[in-house]
Amino acid sequence: MSRSVALCMGLCLVLAGCGGDSHQDLRNWMAEQGKGAKGKLEPLPQMKPYEPFAYNAFDLPDPFKPRKIEPAKGNSMLAPDLTRRKEPLEAYPIESLNMVGTLQKDNQVYGLVRTPEKDLYQIRPGSHLGQNYGVVLAVSDAEIRLKELIQDGAGDWTERSSTLQLLQPETKK
Repeated sequence: MSRSVALCMGLCLVLAGCGGDSHQDLRNWMAEQGKGAKGKLEPLPQMKPYEPFAYNAFDLPDPFKPRKIEPAKGNSMLAPDLTRRKEPLEAYPIESLNMVGTLQKDNQVYGLVRTPEKDLYQIRPGSHLGQNYGVVLAVSDAEIRLKELIQDGAGDWTERSSTLQLLQPETKK
């Protein structure tokens, strides 16, 4: 037993020797560095009280259920003639058609329009083109002006003016 007591006493002496003033310079440096440091805490944000929301739109139509839009009952002067025979250029969206030039015959100016399939068509005022019931109003050297009829969300027909600009040839470098 005396051996274990002697071992404990020796261990205590070793530990007591480690805790001396040998690190006083480190303690002084830490105290000096901490002199100018001040802790600053931001105040907590003010919490707004909860305000309940009362939903009162139960009688409105559900926006997630499909509804049938019924056209207006009145006679619309803007409705397209659905009984006439369609022209070949009405099969293409107006954005896919290109004006590539003009042609003049008997004082009548014709526009030359190219389709995505590279077919070439002559058009004049009164011709139809595009998928929105477009009617050509005028053909000039720089553009083709047309009027389209589109149906809005309520089922009414409205006019929209469009132009088909002359396609400029690309310059090779």
